[in-house]
Amino acid sequence: MKKAFSLIIALSTIALGSIALAQSDLDLLNQAKAIFSPLPDKITSPADNQSTPEKVKLGKKLYFEKRLSIDNTISCNSCHLLNKFGVDNQPVSTGVNGKKGNRNAPTVYNAGLHFSQFWDGRAKSLEEQAGGPILNPVEMAMPSEAEVLKRLKSDPNYVNDFKLAFKGEKEPITYKNITKAIAAFERTLVTPSKFDKYLKGDTKALNDKEKEGLRTFISKGCISCHNGVAIGGQMFQKFGLINPYQYQKDLGRFEVTKNEADKFVFKVPSLRNVAKTYPYFHDGKVKDLKTAIKTMGKTQLGLNLTDKEIASIEAFLNTLTGELPKI
Repeated sequence: MKKAFSLIIALSTIALGSIALAQSDLDLLNQAKAIFSPLPDKITSPADNQSTPEKVKLGKKLYFEKRLSIDNTISCNSCHLLNKFGVDNQPVSTGVNGKKGNRNAPTVYNAGLHFSQFWDGRAKSLEEQAGGPILNPVEMAMPSEAEVLKRLKSDPNYVNDFKLAFKGEKEPITYKNITKAIAAFERTLVTPSKFDKYLKGDTKALNDKEKEGLRTFISKGCISCHNGVAIGGQMFQKFGLINPYQYQKDLGRFEVTKNEADKFVFKVPSLRNVAKTYPYFHDGKVKDLKTAIKTMGKTQLGLNLTDKEIASIEAFLNTLTGELPKI
């Protein structure tokens, strides 16, 4: 009888522990859902550039088109490789004639969810961003919009593609329509991950180590900038908010606004696929994720994160690596 009673007590204790654990999991999920959002199946198109299959198809073709560069060697995909999570894994990218840019190429995946484009936020939309590199003398270096249009109009296939994508327009091949098509294609580049499954209610999508990493990410204050559907990409922030960034030379958004308050201010990057989009930060100076986490703790939060805390946060960030769409 005594043994049976002890067994009942033991089983009851285990049951209560399981209930408490389940409640803890549910609390964490509810907390996460209040901070983040799962990726949508499709990124919403703006009213002046509604997506169509023909426009997306054309945009994909233009994304890989090297004739959009002066020497026919560089395409959008040269710096934002779609088979490498939208980056080239170089500190800074190489343009025509081996010229180097001065900022790291951010991923194009999920970029349609950001509130602005480029590290300094100088482009308000994907459409505006798409037109920049083609004419940039360090990137694709085309001399003018007219030269770009001349090349495309000389190809009967492109003439037909633009007619299909921009039906009813008297002159469908325009520079504005080039950017619209590329942007329409880029809005299809969504990478759902196991974290999205978790946010949709599957508490088993993350293991215990990853859940602990999520708790650490939240409790340490990383969510003050990295939140929402893109887990970033929705605000500007000074890099070196609490302590200076050791490599800081780039004046950031100040170069756009000339406002003293914008010195060393950059768009907060999305952390989706962050484990694959190294090297890190606007200058690509940091090669590995652990060092990036340590640096962020010091510069942005004023924290000396322990190795255990860094490893915990890294475990969570790895859950943000998504599935690449079939291109």
